[in-house]
Amino acid sequence: MAHGALPKPATSRKSPALSGTIRIPGDKSISHRSFMFGGLASGQTRITGLLEGEDVINTGKAMQAMGARIVKDGDTWIIDGVGNGCLLAPEAPLDFGNAGTGCRLTMGLVGVYDFDSTFIGDASLTKRPMGRVLNPLREMGVQVKAAEGDRLPVTLHGPKTPAPITYRVPMASAQVKSAVLLAGLNTPGITTVIEPIMTRDHTEKMLQGFGANLTVETASDGVRTIRIEGRGKLTGQVIDVPGDPSSTAFPLVAALLVPGSDITILNVLMNPTRTGLILTLQEMGADIEILNPRLAGGEDVADLRVRSSSLKGVTVPEDRAPSMIDEYPVLAVAAAFAEGTTTMLGLEELRVKESDRLSAVAAGLKLNGVDCDEGEATLVVRGRPDGRGIGNASGAAVETHLDHRIAMSFLIMGLVAEHPVTVDDATMIATSFPEFMDLMTGLGAKIETREGKAA
Repeated sequence: MAHGALPKPATSRKSPALSGTIRIPGDKSISHRSFMFGGLASGQTRITGLLEGEDVINTGKAMQAMGARIVKDGDTWIIDGVGNGCLLAPEAPLDFGNAGTGCRLTMGLVGVYDFDSTFIGDASLTKRPMGRVLNPLREMGVQVKAAEGDRLPVTLHGPKTPAPITYRVPMASAQVKSAVLLAGLNTPGITTVIEPIMTRDHTEKMLQGFGANLTVETASDGVRTIRIEGRGKLTGQVIDVPGDPSSTAFPLVAALLVPGSDITILNVLMNPTRTGLILTLQEMGADIEILNPRLAGGEDVADLRVRSSSLKGVTVPEDRAPSMIDEYPVLAVAAAFAEGTTTMLGLEELRVKESDRLSAVAAGLKLNGVDCDEGEATLVVRGRPDGRGIGNASGAAVETHLDHRIAMSFLIMGLVAEHPVTVDDATMIATSFPEFMDLMTGLGAKIETREGKAA
């Protein structure tokens, strides 16, 4: 949410069948990295399909503050990069708003430079832990000044010569892996990241595409060893960003739940590290047809035809969490209308997202009449396929805690619940999916916003 903006509550109601063909905005992870790598590379990078949400734009502004030239021409973003190793010291703090990905990756990118860089963000980002990224940077010789608990604001100052490290990632986090690899770009020698559980691999694929000397070895037990040679040359690229699977999740689940729905979603990223939700929904009985699978820019892409389906509860294994970590809130909504019990395991990472997402989801489900149990790292949802009793007739609002995915997930719930569902604020949806309201109402969804009052 923009600093100081008034909250804007939103309510969704039982909707007629959804229909139509849509194209989802560009993938958030690839959009962040496109701005970063384009800003760092030598020569020109041209990007189409970029997600123009606030989070990604804040990453672009940070790269501009460190010397990159970024302009938009029609639907193409054109970046003239500074060259690897040639970022300039920012003259003011880098404000990432709500963007955890942009903030943590940029810390890795610029932290090893021999100058001060200061990172700030909004109220939500300021509460999020940064130690997971700061600790490996400390090992490389970076001086760190941070608020209590390794939280923002953070100021970094790199050494004269950073030291390459071998770093075993202690949790399944693409952000931590990526931050270390990006620090390795301006570190002499070989920086190595050992990843026990594979997470989204856009950083590795895109760095190779830009010309970095990066190798990946996968052992028989699935442990990945990623090595990057520092101080090599990156060269500008042409990038067409595929549709974001995390944003796709919302119209996809809506079409599965609203009776009679039949929609087609074009140009969806189908990278295997990102398709856990689709796999889980298919196990639950979802009618999701994968059309025209193809390769685009080194990534798997396809179109999806989604038709309303009767879902059954399943157990979602712990090892699937990294491939769908952002999709659990909307999966919980799907589970609320499935027959039987859905059990989700391995959810500890949800506690350190834009909000404590696990707690926020459980509270929202209970407020809207859904039977669920929240564990330390688990969520159990007992569904009502007919939707009876789900929603909140009194209009009590789900607390979103400035979290865009909580807001969108519960607005999907209201489209099929017996009673309306209200969220306390929808303004922060613009951080990741500014087209959400128009896109959903264009399919036939009944969602409306109203102006909030000052607190």
